[in-house]
Amino acid sequence: MKRWLVVIGALIIQMNLGAVYAWSLFNQPLIETYGWDREDIVVTFSITIAVFAFFTIFAGRLQDKIGPRWVATIGGILLGTGLILASQATTIPQLYLYYGVIGGAGIGMTYVCPLSSCVKWFPDKKGFISGLAVAGFGLGGLIYKPVILFFIENYGVSSAFFYLGIIYFILVVAGAQLLSNPPAPVSSEASGTVSRQEIITLSSHFSSKEMAGTHQFYLLWLMFLFGSISGLMVISYAVDIGVDLVNLSAEKAANAVMIIALFNAAGRIVLGKLSDSLGRINTLMIMYAATALIMLLLSFGAINYPMYLLAVSLIGFCFGGFLSLFPSVTADYYGTKNMGSNYGIMYQAYGISAFVGPLIVKSIAFTQAFFIAALCCLAAIIMARFVQPPEKPNAAAESKLEALEHN
Repeated sequence: MKRWLVVIGALIIQMNLGAVYAWSLFNQPLIETYGWDREDIVVTFSITIAVFAFFTIFAGRLQDKIGPRWVATIGGILLGTGLILASQATTIPQLYLYYGVIGGAGIGMTYVCPLSSCVKWFPDKKGFISGLAVAGFGLGGLIYKPVILFFIENYGVSSAFFYLGIIYFILVVAGAQLLSNPPAPVSSEASGTVSRQEIITLSSHFSSKEMAGTHQFYLLWLMFLFGSISGLMVISYAVDIGVDLVNLSAEKAANAVMIIALFNAAGRIVLGKLSDSLGRINTLMIMYAATALIMLLLSFGAINYPMYLLAVSLIGFCFGGFLSLFPSVTADYYGTKNMGSNYGIMYQAYGISAFVGPLIVKSIAFTQAFFIAALCCLAAIIMARFVQPPEKPNAAAESKLEALEHN
C-alpha cells in the first residue's frame, strides 16, 4: 500500500503544479487591471517554464541525496510564496520575479520528485506509472480553470494570486509528505558473497556525468526537444490557429483548449502503458510519425472544424506521451539510482522548447512553422533508429565479474 500512497501524493502535487498551464486566464484581467501589454504579460509564462525546467537539475540532484519529501516540501513553499508575492505585484518586472522566477523555481523543485519516486517504486511498470504521475500535471490547468475564474470574477486578479498561493502551499506540502523512496535492497556483499545479478544491476546506474558521456543521451535530448517543440507550437497557439487557418470565432476555437487538456492527460497514461509492452523507442517512433503527419496536414491540407479538433487533439495526445515516456527512457537507459538528477538534465530539452516553438510561430507563418515541425519529427524518427541502450564502462564491476566467474 505504501507505494500507492506515493502515487496519491504524486497526483496531488502534479495537479497543483499543472495549474501553470492555465496562465492564459490571467492575461485579460491583468490587461484590464494594470493596462499592461499582452505581449509583456505572456512572457511571464515563458519565464515560469524556463525557470521551472532549469531548477529540475538542482532538485533532481538534491532529492537523489536527501530524498523527495523535503525537496518537494521546499518546492511547495516556494510556489505558494511566489504567488502570494505576485498578488502584491504592481509592475511587470515584479510579476516576472514573483510568479515567473520564485513560482517557477517552486514548480521545478517539486516536479521531478514525484516522478522519480514513482518510477523507483514501480520498476516493472515504468511507462504506466510515469504516465499516471504526469497525467495530473496535464489535467491541472483543466481542474483549476473554474477555480481561477471564480477567484478572478469575485475578488480580482491580484487576490486570485493570493488565494491560489495559499491553496498550492497547503496541497503541495501535504502531498510531499506522502513521497518516499523504496528501501534499498540488502546486498549479499555484507556476507562476503556478491551475486552476478547484483554486480550487473549496480553497474547499470549512471551518474549524470557518465550519462553525458554517452552519445545516446544527446540523441534522446534532441528527440525530446523536437517532440516538445511540435507540441508546444500547437498548444500555445491553439486558439489562434483555429481563428487564422480555419476561420473560426475565438469563442469556438477556444473549445480546443479543453479538448487538448483531456487528450494531453490521456496520452500520458495510454502511451506510457503502451510503451511497457511495445517498447519505449517503438512507441516514440509511432508518436513522431503521427505528429509529423498531422503537421503536414496542417501545412498543406484544407482544414475544417472537425479536422482542426482532431488535429489538435492528436497533437495533445502525443505531446502528453513525450512527457510520459522520456522519464521512463531515462530510467531504462541510465538506471533509477540517479533518476532525479539525470532526468533533470534531460528535461532541459522541454524548457528550451518553451521558447523555441512559440518563437518560430511568431517569426513565420503557421503553415511554414508546421512544416518545420514535421521535418523535426522525421529527424527524430531517424535518430531513434540509432538509439541503443548504453554500455557503462565500469572497471570495478568488470573485475568483480571476472573474479566471480573464476571462482
